[in-house]
Amino acid sequence: MTAQQKFKVQQQLDGFEVRQFAPCVVADVVVSGDISSAGNQGFRPLFNYISQNQISMTAPVLEEELDAKQWRISFVMPEGSDIATLPNPVGSPVVLRELAAHRAAVLRFSGRTTQKAVLERELELQKLLQTHGLHPNGKARIARFDPPWKPPFARHNEVIIPID
Repeated sequence: MTAQQKFKVQQQLDGFEVRQFAPCVVADVVVSGDISSAGNQGFRPLFNYISQNQISMTAPVLEEELDAKQWRISFVMPEGSDIATLPNPVGSPVVLRELAAHRAAVLRFSGRTTQKAVLERELELQKLLQTHGLHPNGKARIARFDPPWKPPFARHNEVIIPID
């Protein structure tokens, strides 16, 4: 089984979870395009980096919109990875960065991660946060756990919104 980003569930509320995510190292690439093309564009250089450096694949692949046409696509490095000892991605668009521990609200969904589907889930989670008096403190990100050949009804995706 593919290793996953570490977290602890703090609460389960109305179909979503509040999680405490552990600090980790991520490999990022910034790409232009819409949500569908960004994931595909960003995956290849990240996959090349981990493959060439014999780093284990983990889940999920994270996508965060930076502006109207730019996305940051990220692979979470295996647990225990240290930015100082990971291979430097020289000659690659890949950048390593540390992601601090943080709290976030998480809404799980299946299906394709189209712009419409993601926006609907993000709005649903924002309404749930408001209902429960929780306050976002960052941009939403999408977590994809499955390969594109898996049937959409069986896919595991999440919308993640950092909260105070």
